[in-house]
Amino acid sequence: MDPSVLSPPAIPPVPVVLVHLEECRAARAGHEVGTLRELARQIAELKGTGVAGEFDPTLTCAAHRYLIPDHTLTLTEAHRLGVRRDLFGGVVPFPFVATKLIAHPLTEDAQVAPPGWSRLFGEHTASLVLPGYSAFSHDDACNAARRLWRDGLVRIKRPSGIGGAGQSLVANMDELETELAALGEAALRTEGIVVERNLDPIETLSVGQVTLDELVVSYYGVQHLTMNNHGHRVYGGTDLIAVRGGFDMLARLDLTSDINEAIRKARAFDAAVQNDYAGFFASRCNYDVAWGTDAQGARQCGVLEQSWRVGGATGAEIGALRTFKADPLAYAVSASTREIYGDDVQLPDGASIVYQGVDPHAGAITKYYTVDRHILQGSADR
Repeated sequence: MDPSVLSPPAIPPVPVVLVHLEECRAARAGHEVGTLRELARQIAELKGTGVAGEFDPTLTCAAHRYLIPDHTLTLTEAHRLGVRRDLFGGVVPFPFVATKLIAHPLTEDAQVAPPGWSRLFGEHTASLVLPGYSAFSHDDACNAARRLWRDGLVRIKRPSGIGGAGQSLVANMDELETELAALGEAALRTEGIVVERNLDPIETLSVGQVTLDELVVSYYGVQHLTMNNHGHRVYGGTDLIAVRGGFDMLARLDLTSDINEAIRKARAFDAAVQNDYAGFFASRCNYDVAWGTDAQGARQCGVLEQSWRVGGATGAEIGALRTFKADPLAYAVSASTREIYGDDVQLPDGASIVYQGVDPHAGAITKYYTVDRHILQGSADR
């Protein structure tokens, strides 16, 4: 056959973008859902397509689709939704892998562990995390706390707490028993708990990476707090320095030793998850790395927790992706997200709004991101 008459190669269809909300999410309005939908619209725009709405398991969906879930999926969920790697977020083999629990090993003599728990992962990440343990029974939690009390107060964390919620400090067995009783033995065995050495003061750095089609962006950044409409200090935004490419490209920036250490530990933690938990995949990952001083005056640095879903920094991530897609020569940018409470909001020039409205619980809130392309940190040729 004459090659000249062969049909040109078929162009793969552009997928439609779908938002997926957890079944247990009762409110389909409010700032969290509104933000997710707007971020999905902007991601769809980057992909050259549109948002087809919310995923509905009762309806027939397009064969080519890209999912933006509001939570990290399990492999079981991903299979049910027909998702492999076509999502903005992550997939884990077991529910506990998506929580704070994997940032700490079990004690050597732990009696209870959930199905799928990797002790090997704990060995691989021992030098990458803060001193602490995860526990799934009353006795294991008490044993873990006894070991850590030798060096000061112990911090107890619920595995899925966000922004400092679900945490408390305990100084003795009576205080620990109160916390464990509030959780209950049944919940402790199914949900687990984190027992961690307390650091004071403590600083936190975010290290992350997003992949969208052919674009890979890696970054580090710091979070900020703000006052909400109820007078509480809450998450108020993130400032990122983002580069085109993988984590290794961050090393080309002129960074402090602390930031370099945080990036190295986050990168190694990410590699360990991929190696020790088969089936794990993430197109969006964010690791909180903390450093601080314990009661003995020893400096500690380690990964606190991970996020493999849309998060507070995602607006800035999208801003960086948009910049790198529009300018193939762009190497590094600074991008920031802000969450401002109240009605009197002055938006800076060039701000991209991801939510503005009145949430039934949070009240008036505005979320936006900005991008500054003119930073002079490092060089692609360095």
